[in-house]
Amino acid sequence: MKKYLIVGLGNIGSEYEETRHNIGFKVLDRLANRSGISFSSDRLASKAELRIKGRILTLIKPSTYMNLSGKAVRYWMDAQKIPVENVLVIVDDVALSFAHLRLKTKGSDGGHNGLKSIQQSLGGNNYPRLRVGIGGDYPKGGQVDYVLGKWTEQEQKDLPKLTDRCADAIESFCLAGVTNTMNAFNGEGV
Repeated sequence: MKKYLIVGLGNIGSEYEETRHNIGFKVLDRLANRSGISFSSDRLASKAELRIKGRILTLIKPSTYMNLSGKAVRYWMDAQKIPVENVLVIVDDVALSFAHLRLKTKGSDGGHNGLKSIQQSLGGNNYPRLRVGIGGDYPKGGQVDYVLGKWTEQEQKDLPKLTDRCADAIESFCLAGVTNTMNAFNGEGV
């Protein structure tokens, strides 16, 4: 069976639950929920396992805080013997408009502390990531408050469609491959 590691980035703690920075957690919660599986505490992460069409997807939400996410990614890659090309990181991106998706096979950390940590742990930036646009409507110097801020009322209404679309993209990545998934999902959202 082909194995995949699906990593949703976010910060642990109830105060971060409904913040933009936690879109990675929210997407994995949606995928787990619609698949009828649940997360349990495990080493360095909350973990769930999903089986679809001969593939095993290990879903993790690192419990290390964002800036140490790489520790959890490295641990679960090694523990499950998953090659880097079968890892998919779900991450928020202020450079993309809300609900815009961009799947890439590699790229810079873009100033994102979670991606920086993963890059350091893996020794490079050649790992797939699904960048989920959270918009960038904040004043100069206000990025931290923005990403750690709550969704607007309209964004909250659109989140179910967005997280479903991301969950579909994850399944496509594992079943149809990265190129087909980029062609089908990169672009405007809800």
